[in-house]
Amino acid sequence: MADPTRRQFLQAATAMCAMSQTPASFASGNLEPAAEVLRRSCASGQTRAAAMYIRHGRREYSATFGEAKDDTASFLLGSISKPIATTALLRLFDQGRFSMDDPVGQHLAEFTGGERGKVTIRHLLTHTSGLQDQLPDNAKLRSEHAPMSGFVAGACRLPLHFSPGTSYEYSSMGILLAMEIASRMTQTPIPELVNQTVLKPLQMHDSELGSGRLKASQLMQSQTEYGAVESGAGDPDAARWNWNSEYWRSLGAPWGGLQASAPDVGRFLLEHLHPQGLLYSAATTAAAIRNHNPKGLESRGLGFDSAMEATCQACSSGTFGHTGSTGTIAWADPRRDLIVVVLTTLPARALPAAEHPRQQASDLISAAIA
Repeated sequence: MADPTRRQFLQAATAMCAMSQTPASFASGNLEPAAEVLRRSCASGQTRAAAMYIRHGRREYSATFGEAKDDTASFLLGSISKPIATTALLRLFDQGRFSMDDPVGQHLAEFTGGERGKVTIRHLLTHTSGLQDQLPDNAKLRSEHAPMSGFVAGACRLPLHFSPGTSYEYSSMGILLAMEIASRMTQTPIPELVNQTVLKPLQMHDSELGSGRLKASQLMQSQTEYGAVESGAGDPDAARWNWNSEYWRSLGAPWGGLQASAPDVGRFLLEHLHPQGLLYSAATTAAAIRNHNPKGLESRGLGFDSAMEATCQACSSGTFGHTGSTGTIAWADPRRDLIVVVLTTLPARALPAAEHPRQQASDLISAAIA
């Protein structure tokens, strides 16, 4: 069961925000400007639902807006799913089951040919494998309701865009192959593995990869009309396979299919900011969030975005987290002992980055808390 004290505190904070137009100062800053951005975006109809969770030291604040009625509201995280899902793989690493520099082909026999033999598990997790982001036939596979094995087979056949480790290209399919390795090692489907070894230990009760654990009333509907091509935007047939479809929810894509509440994402980040040993050792925690890429390439941890230079205003170089194309952002700054999670249903591409309510709220929170 969830910690009743913590849940009561969060519910009280949410109720306080609903009752008052000006919540009290939080730590060294006032969160009302950030809350107003999300409140106004939902009131205007620009955004259907939004939520934010902030933890500064031991103080917490949670608020929901629009169709999100309380802190159990679950949003499609998009790529924030990546560091959460790959934590299941890192647990196996922590147990000594493999090395980060193992060739992928050592664990996936069908990943062979050309320079594939040079691709390591570390390359998959840091987006330096040479694999592209999505499969060329991604929409076709989804429209046909292909199982996860169809995506894995396609990813294993993808040509490499560059020699592994020499450049950077964001790759959702790289994350998929990393999680396929974890699945084969444990003989457990990816959604079940993530739910049991990551969400359960962290008591992320309002989160799931796959479908069946959460109530329909908790699931916030993504505004897919503004989404990227892979979300089904613009395709008249996409209702059968878009971000809101039962197919997509049940597929349990580790690169973008996880549903979670804002406080649950905060709980995940907290375990990496102040490790309690609920997931893995302190050494593995440190490895997960530090940069592994050579100088000149975008900084990346093991599944995490490290530093987050482009998306985290006034954050220290040790900041870690991720963003999601579904309209989400989450980060933790060790220097300030600060966690910020902003989840919306408005896809990132709907507005220029600086104008999106997730970014505006995140920036305002960061500026308000020294």
